[in-house]
Amino acid sequence: MKLLVIGSGGREHAIAWRLAQSPRVQKVFVAPGNGGTARENGLENVEVSGNDALVAFARKESIYLTVVGPEAPLAEGVVDVFREAGLRIFGPTRAAAQLEASKDFAKQFMVRHGIPTAKHATFTDPAQAKAYVDQEGAPIVVKADGLASGKGVVVAATAAEAHQAIDRLGGKLVIEECLQGEEASFIVLADGVHALALATSQDHKRLRDGDAGPNTGGMGAYSPAPVVTPQVHARVMREIIQPAIAGMAKDGTPYTGFLYAGLMIDAAGKAKTLEFNCRLGDPETQPILLRLKSDLLGLLDAAVDGKLGQAEAQWDRRAALGVVLAARGYPEEPRKGDRIEGVPAATPECRVFHAGTRLDGADLVTNGGRVLCVTALGDNLRAARSRAYDAVERIRFDGMQYRKDIGHRALKK
Repeated sequence: MKLLVIGSGGREHAIAWRLAQSPRVQKVFVAPGNGGTARENGLENVEVSGNDALVAFARKESIYLTVVGPEAPLAEGVVDVFREAGLRIFGPTRAAAQLEASKDFAKQFMVRHGIPTAKHATFTDPAQAKAYVDQEGAPIVVKADGLASGKGVVVAATAAEAHQAIDRLGGKLVIEECLQGEEASFIVLADGVHALALATSQDHKRLRDGDAGPNTGGMGAYSPAPVVTPQVHARVMREIIQPAIAGMAKDGTPYTGFLYAGLMIDAAGKAKTLEFNCRLGDPETQPILLRLKSDLLGLLDAAVDGKLGQAEAQWDRRAALGVVLAARGYPEEPRKGDRIEGVPAATPECRVFHAGTRLDGADLVTNGGRVLCVTALGDNLRAARSRAYDAVERIRFDGMQYRKDIGHRALKK
């Protein structure tokens, strides 16, 4: 059978690669894909965009299942259009995807359904937003209401910094208390009623070592995340995930797809929801899918058919860690077109997933902010990290930037 993955990033490369491992799959098309998916066995890039063109392509190629990677097509209603056309697709509807597309919608939803989250307020008037900051004090978090590719969040250390963020981000803003603790990514498959948790992971949002510098889409990740103990896992399922799935159904927008809860876990093991995303995290997907032993297609089938209650996922007992290599100028103005050299061939223990790359003739060149995610397995996190950084050392492109401390929190433990 043939599958279609929508998207061009590292997450989509990992999803398409993992789906191609299924014995039932003949080919995975990726629209539009990148330089890595162009070279990967079993995958084929296609220049198709727009809901109607994607539906036409899926019909022409008799696509069995379409999987949506990024948030923008979900917010634009690609799932609704495919379903109306009678085509199988995995992802939330446009109405359900508001959980990510609007921070204000998500906050109101969490309050309505008793899901723990930070104290917050929403503003469209900058003067009122600044007055609220002055009243609450810093540190404080300023978030753009809409989609911002992980870069519409400013953790302001001072009121002046928050005021600058309010002016820069503009439009509708959510301003919330700055929660203390350790972040983790908790991602599940949902079928409208049931949720199946994927392996836990932790992302590194800041650009530079020691969690310094601006927020990014993510500079690296590892799985499992030791901060999510079995007790924390049970609590998150009970207090956040299940109420979210039940709440969406109650509100008349049943949720099918990947659901990502960004968590802040305090010293007592209590979790609050920083945000919901309606997709797999990037770069969390890369280490998570490197550890997945089950047939991903089988799990997605169960979700589309409403049978996740009977599904189970098997995981490699080893740890996985991914290091993101970013372009010169990222996250503000990443430079494109730099030649990439030295990308090692994939092994069972180490794979390089492509994100911002494209082929220029026979050359591989940069084509976005986050360029590659070098991902490795190891008997423990230290071994996975060592293997990943060994591979990083072999890769070269002008202006390449990356963090040298991915996994530092878990290693301290």
